[in-house]
Amino acid sequence: MRRIAHLTLFLSIIYTAAALAAQNPDPPDYVGGYPDGCTSITVGKDAMTDGSVVTSHTCDSHRTRGWFEIAPAKDHADGAAVELVKRVPVDSFAMPTYGYVPTGEIPQVERTHGFIHTAYPAMNERQLAIGESTFGGRKSLKSDEGLIDCQQLCQLMLERCASAREAIELSGELLAAYGWNDAGECLTIADTKEVWHLEIVGPGAGEVGAIWVAQRVPDDHISVNANASRIRQIDLDDPDYFMASENIFTVAQDSGWWNPEDGPFEFCYAYSPESRTSFASRRREWRVLDLAAPSLGLDANAENYPFSVKPDEKLTLGDIVTMFQDYYEGTPYNFVKNITWVNEEGEHEISPLANPFMPYDMNKIFDVNGGWDWRGERTIARWYTMYATITQSRDWLPDEIGGVVWLAWDNVASSIYVPVYCSATDVAESFKTPGRKEGYNRESAWWAFNRLGTLTAQRWGDMRHDVDSVWRPMQTRFFRESVEIEQEAARLLETDRDAAIALLTDEGIARQELVVEKAWELGDFLWTKYDELW
Repeated sequence: MRRIAHLTLFLSIIYTAAALAAQNPDPPDYVGGYPDGCTSITVGKDAMTDGSVVTSHTCDSHRTRGWFEIAPAKDHADGAAVELVKRVPVDSFAMPTYGYVPTGEIPQVERTHGFIHTAYPAMNERQLAIGESTFGGRKSLKSDEGLIDCQQLCQLMLERCASAREAIELSGELLAAYGWNDAGECLTIADTKEVWHLEIVGPGAGEVGAIWVAQRVPDDHISVNANASRIRQIDLDDPDYFMASENIFTVAQDSGWWNPEDGPFEFCYAYSPESRTSFASRRREWRVLDLAAPSLGLDANAENYPFSVKPDEKLTLGDIVTMFQDYYEGTPYNFVKNITWVNEEGEHEISPLANPFMPYDMNKIFDVNGGWDWRGERTIARWYTMYATITQSRDWLPDEIGGVVWLAWDNVASSIYVPVYCSATDVAESFKTPGRKEGYNRESAWWAFNRLGTLTAQRWGDMRHDVDSVWRPMQTRFFRESVEIEQEAARLLETDRDAAIALLTDEGIARQELVVEKAWELGDFLWTKYDELW
């Protein structure tokens, strides 16, 4: 009887969620999608204990591909062209995924850099790194006439550039010539010296081009993008901190979205005003900045926050991991709440559907803290994250050693980050094995962590402690060992570059293989330990 009652409650929750979602469509001139969006945290070199420049990305979409590879540097013949493509949803395989359709060609350059080819390419061999977060923007700005989408632009910048400023300038040139065909996007671009936020929207239906603005994060600050445009007033007389497209003011004026007589120009309110009303975005912004600088006492319900803040204390990689694993626990917006019901004996008990207490979107289902719509709540950690990255770019180390992508599969709250150096020539076989088109298989690293994350969520209050007891000491060990590995690689690099790169590649693969094996073991352990408690 109890299991039937549990099933009845579960079906009721799903029905309620679907009904609420249907009642709250996106506004007419707004490209939504916040519940499926990504989070990117950026940190300047003087805000990190070790001087790293950091960007990051949670790829919060299970439609995105669950594998990656190393794309080597290449020489190209005179007259070579690049075929550009854009992603389109495909639902004809075992699971939803993306396909890619050609949009056109542009001239190729003489030589392209090697890069770590995640779904949104992450870092190249020159330590240039990119994170991503979609903010949507006005529907009327989106154009299908352009050739370049977000994933393609990330790849072009990494293939052709060595610094963040160079990447932003290149993107401006490419988008002016060939056009943006995507929704509003924020790309967080880091090199060994600095990190920038580049926000891009389309030029308007039927047009070729783009409207964009870039703002630099001060070296001693942390910033975040959580699926909302965040750049407000800009000062193009200060090129050390701001860059923008030539049409940034004129389109806003001509469209009636900004009148100089009414006040200063603000990019987010001109081109993506609805994104500033979303608690799904604002609450994540607040949480990251508040965790870094609680002394500021930021208001969790504010509409806007500083673009960046100086952390109360310098940050470590471990601090950033903790931010990405956050469910607002210890705040009034905790997603891990008790949900009680009356059992057959008339007693109140905690529902095992949230025991204690499943970290999904229970708040929205029960119309708490925002409701189930594009203005509703969501956390930083997310059950449908495909993969997540935290990058380090370090100017005191050679490129081969200084650039590293820490990558975690699936929900980062039940996962672990492993290193992939920007000079690596390969990754573990399971990291290269697709998992979406064919469905469940035990050869894919993503499936190992997706299975573990799905299991852990069923009894989150209990199982997460089992998972944390394994991953947390291992994560600490990986961070410590990376220093030793890099020191050895630096010694090798003085006399044998190939040997140094082989060391970085092999050490990365060893840890990648270790965590995948452990993820399968942990999943089996949870099945066994909790079999009688479902």
